[in-house]
Amino acid sequence: MDLKEKIRVVEGFPKEGISFKDVTTLLQDKEAFKYTVDSIASYLKDKKIDVVVGPEARGFIFGTPVAYAIGAGFVPVRKKGKLPFDTIGVNYELEYGSDDLEIHKDAIIPGQRIAIVDDLLATGGTVASVAKLVEHVGGEVVSLNFVVELTGLNGIDKLERYDVMSLVKYEF
Repeated sequence: MDLKEKIRVVEGFPKEGISFKDVTTLLQDKEAFKYTVDSIASYLKDKKIDVVVGPEARGFIFGTPVAYAIGAGFVPVRKKGKLPFDTIGVNYELEYGSDDLEIHKDAIIPGQRIAIVDDLLATGGTVASVAKLVEHVGGEVVSLNFVVELTGLNGIDKLERYDVMSLVKYEF
C-alpha cells in the first residue's frame, strides 16, 4: 500500500514555508491505519519488545495498537505536568521552539526492551529526548519507529546509535 496516497499534505501550516504531513487522513482510512499498525508490528515482532513508548499525542495513537499487536505494554511520555505520579523530565528543542516531556519514574523496569513509536521523525529532537528519558529510567531502546520521516531535516543523524524504521519518507 502506498501510504503517501493516504497522507494529506498541507502547505503553509503551521507557518509559511512548512509542508505539514497530516496523518489524520491515514487514520480515517481503516485499511491504511491497519496496514500502518501491522507494518510497524511486523518490523518489531522478533525484537523481543517488552514495552512500547509513545510520546504525546500521536505516539499514543500509533504506539498503543502496536503494543497490543506485539503483546507488549505501553508507556506514555507526556508534556510537563500531565502525569499524576513521580516523574523525570527533559527539555528539548522542537522545529518551532522548545518543550518539556516527562515519564513516570517507575514506568519501565530496568533492562526492559523498548520500542519507541511516533508519527513523525523530523529534526530528531523529540525522539532523542524520549530515548534519553527511557534510558534514564533503565530501559534499553531497541528500535525507533515512525510513520513518516522528513529526510531533508536530517533527524536521523541524531539517532545513529539506534535502529530506526520509517514507513514513508518525504524530502520535506
